[in-house]
Amino acid sequence: MMIDEVRTMPAAGQPQLMRWSAVLPGLAALAVALVLPQFANAYVTEVATTALLYVVLCLGLNIVVGYAGLLDLGYAAFFAVGAYTSGILTAEFGFNFWLTIPVAMAAACVAGIIIGAPTLRLRSDYLAIVTLGFGEIVRIIARNLDITGGASGLIGIERPEIFGFRLMQVQHFYYAFLVLALLTAFVCLSVERSRMGRAWFYVRYDEDAAAGIGINRVTAKLQAYMMGAVIASVAGCLYAAKMTAISPESFTFNQSLLILLGVVLGGMGRIPGVVLGAVLVALLPEVLRGAGTYRPLVTAVALLAIMLFRPNGLWPDKRV
Repeated sequence: MMIDEVRTMPAAGQPQLMRWSAVLPGLAALAVALVLPQFANAYVTEVATTALLYVVLCLGLNIVVGYAGLLDLGYAAFFAVGAYTSGILTAEFGFNFWLTIPVAMAAACVAGIIIGAPTLRLRSDYLAIVTLGFGEIVRIIARNLDITGGASGLIGIERPEIFGFRLMQVQHFYYAFLVLALLTAFVCLSVERSRMGRAWFYVRYDEDAAAGIGINRVTAKLQAYMMGAVIASVAGCLYAAKMTAISPESFTFNQSLLILLGVVLGGMGRIPGVVLGAVLVALLPEVLRGAGTYRPLVTAVALLAIMLFRPNGLWPDKRV
């Protein structure tokens, strides 16, 4: 029996109680999310939609950072790949939006292989520098190509249709991102419990020991890197459709940093924690809007306080 399975095994007579204590908060949060647009105004719904976007992105990065232990500082690059692929195909070539999603996923996989295959043998700071450079390269390329709209960005992206119904209002995209977040969480949970997920766990905590039991470290890292890239690309497709216009300034290093911050704040490797961290990163600046010009300072102090009192995240992985 695996050591982590022994650690997480509930005591006799307690499995039902522990199961419901873990499920009930999630069900309550889902119920609130389902009815929120019916009672909230357009501003609140818009902020909630942004929070759901960050949930998807943070869950994707959690596969890379939380599961496989790879420090990625250029994750917004894959977000940009998805957004620009979908935007170019719909605005310039008239593709149906839903057909652009597989193309964007394939483009993200190719980009992941190009950057990951030669560099995932690196560790720690070196890998972080490479991914940071990759993120900036993608942004600079998007800024200088005519097909991407250059520095002005790409405009005229068509809104998607589903069964003859066109997504137009913020409530429509709220539910679209909610479905995407639920699908992403399901995929992450399934992968976490799979053989591949256990391989990532061993690589994260001891690469040499993982290699000693027959795990191909580079292959495991590349699989995590590509899966995270695919999730970010799908989020980018839906983001481009919602905004109908994108620019390189939406995919800067600061964007990658915010996504990473959500993963670290919530608790790396823990899906509920990552969701909580993503929501916090999206909502905290809005909640503190009343601070005016002091908002960045107050936000930074609040985040610092969270990390001081909860150094492993708000909902840390108990296997650590």
